[in-house]
Formats: sequence, structure tokens, C-alpha cells
Amino acid sequence: MNDPIQMLIDAGAIPSAPFDAQSRYNGVPLALYQLRSGQPAQPYVTRRFIPAPSRVAVAARHVVTAMERPDLLAAKYFADPLLYWRIADANAVVDPHELTETIGRAIDIPVVKG
Repeated sequence: MNDPIQMLIDAGAIPSAPFDAQSRYNGVPLALYQLRSGQPAQPYVTRRFIPAPSRVAVAARHVVTAMERPDLLAAKYFADPLLYWRIADANAVVDPHELTETIGRAIDIPVVKG
């Protein structure tokens, strides 16, 4: 076996599923970065690509009201506050707090599969 990530997983150095099922990084591959010759390689999470908002299936449109937060919206629509990132991804927002900064803003709530 020549896959260094798999060797680390097999040795128990890194978990085989390092992220919870709710994590935006669940299923994103790990890779190794070699800092210097002779130094141990550092695992890192590879780039995660999100779909274009036009390709996201929308379950609902939500109009932001006072005192709302992304985690509260995720709890309301998905019954899991940790899935706030799905709403951010569906609206092409890097900082999830931008979703609820503007009262009256309409945001898309995506269909969650699984």
C-alpha cells in the first residue's frame, strides 16, 4: 500500500471518519503536506466545493426577522443546529452570520437529503 493517508488511518494515527456526519467536511478527502524533508507530513482537509446556488434544490424561502441566527434557522428547518452551513452554502455565503444580518432578507432553505 502506497497511500500515506490510508497508512495513517490503519495505524490509528488519524480516524477513518475524522468529521461528524453533520460536518461540512464529512466525506471531504484528507491529503498530506510535507513541510520539510525529514519532518512528518501534516494531514489537511482538501478543498470543498459547493454547488452553485442555481443548482440547489430549495425547500423553502425564509424572510429574516430580528434575533435570528443561522443555527436557529437550521434547528427550525432541519431539527439540527449544526447544519447551519447547508443554508450558508445554498445562499453562497462564506460567513454564515451574513445570512441573518439584514432583517427582511429572503434566504433559500435547501432540501436536505438523508
